[in-house]
Amino acid sequence: MDNNYQQQNGMERELGWDDTIQQEQEYITLPAGDYDFRVERFERGRYEGGKKIPPCNQANLTIVIVDPASGRDVKIQHNLLLHSKLETMLSEFFRGIGQKKKDEPLRMNWQMVPGATGRCKVVPEEYNGNMYNKIKKFYPKDEVQQSFNQAPQYNPGQCQSRS
Repeated sequence: MDNNYQQQNGMERELGWDDTIQQEQEYITLPAGDYDFRVERFERGRYEGGKKIPPCNQANLTIVIVDPASGRDVKIQHNLLLHSKLETMLSEFFRGIGQKKKDEPLRMNWQMVPGATGRCKVVPEEYNGNMYNKIKKFYPKDEVQQSFNQAPQYNPGQCQSRS
């Protein structure tokens, strides 16, 4: 199959040492605000441990938010550590995608995570002189839906920043 055909049809392939490259990507830093999101991907990982948290399982998530200015997808890597010290953060995430109900126990269902949607707070954060998008909070899906039903400016088909 011709390499140009593969590239035009979105098929990934290995590049040769002498291939011509063209695609570039501009990193988009979102303004601080609340955004609709979709979980594009979930991978199981392992956290090697640090000063505050010992080694434990780690959920590596790829979160997609549509940039309201350009309409382009912005991908944010977000990791969740599966440790009892951070159980509240896990609960916040699962409430954010609608799997967990307030004050009820939940057996985490990771198979249902890819494709899940919700709303989160994003802030730009500087690290080593570069700006990154960081998710600071996931909003409970049941509470967000109720408040948006009362807000006429909300358009569920489009991700928009709200201040």
